Parts: sequence; structure tokens; C-alpha cells
Amino acid sequence: MEFSSPPLPTRSVAESQSEMTELILPNDTNTLGNLLGGRLMHFIDLVGAMAAYRHARTHVVTASMDHIDFIAPVHVGDLLILKSSLNRAFHTSMEVGVKVWVENTIAGMHRHVGSAYLTFVAVDSQGRRVPVPQLKPQSEEEQRRYDDAGRRRELRQEELRRKRASRPNEVAVQGSVRPGRV
Repeated sequence: MEFSSPPLPTRSVAESQSEMTELILPNDTNTLGNLLGGRLMHFIDLVGAMAAYRHARTHVVTASMDHIDFIAPVHVGDLLILKSSLNRAFHTSMEVGVKVWVENTIAGMHRHVGSAYLTFVAVDSQGRRVPVPQLKPQSEEEQRRYDDAGRRRELRQEELRRKRASRPNEVAVQGSVRPGRV
């Protein structure tokens, strides 16, 4: 007798939205006192993973960060606010959007300083891919982000096919030719 897993529940965007706040300190910055791009990418990866983890309710790994915009510099002493939302869930992967703001705590103003799209894959404790619940958009804005994520996925897959097709089947090694990968 075969047993099948029960279908995964459908979840809403609100169930996995995540937010984190960081105070930018001198250790996070370059010689001009601006937040290092790699440090911002680290923060973006963390808050993005939080949303993916909440949605999948299992381990997640970062598969890609295929788009990031650094809109304005972030300085020592700034309060950085990062917010993440699931845009779409596929079979084992999920696209998460992250927006980054700086808060001027004295003036009470927020300024958008960055955005990114990341793809996470759900895995079990042995690192094998596992299915994720589907996402149900509940507003026009969520539906737009859901549709846009589908188009971005098609572009990522097309780019992957192009890269695979252009790989040489053989690699020259010290004057000889051996099968391999670049």
C-alpha cells in the first residue's frame, strides 16, 4: 500500500513577512563612513531567509540574489530597516523581495535606500529539496508581485539554459585535453 503526503497548506504573504533593524556602526562601513555593500547584502540575505523560513517551515538555503539596487548611501549612525515578503512559491523554491530603508530618528523620516530579489530553496536536514506550500496573493499589489516573480523566474531559467548550452564539453589542462567542467 502506498502512502502519500497530505497536500501542503496554502499560505498568505502576511504569514511570513519579516522585518529587522540594524544600527550602522563603524565596523560596518568603508573609509568614507558608508555601509559596505557586502554588509548590506548580508543583512538582505538574513531578512529574506527569515521570510522564506517562515513560509516553508523547514530549512532554507539561498540559491540566488539576482537583482539588487543600491539607491542611496547608508552612513554610520543610521538606523537601517529591512522588510521582506514572499513574492511567489514554486515547487521547492521561493522568491522573496526585500526593501531597505534608513530611518532618521530625529526627524522621524524614512528614506528608501535599497531593494533586492532573492531565491531560496527549501531543504530537509540532509540538504535534499522539499516541496513548499503555495502562496495565495490577497491584494492587487500581492498579485502584481506574484505575476512579476513568475516572469523573473522564466528569465532566470532562460539564462541558465543559455549558460549550460555555452559551456565547453572539454577543458584544456596543461597542454592536454580532458573532459570536465569550467
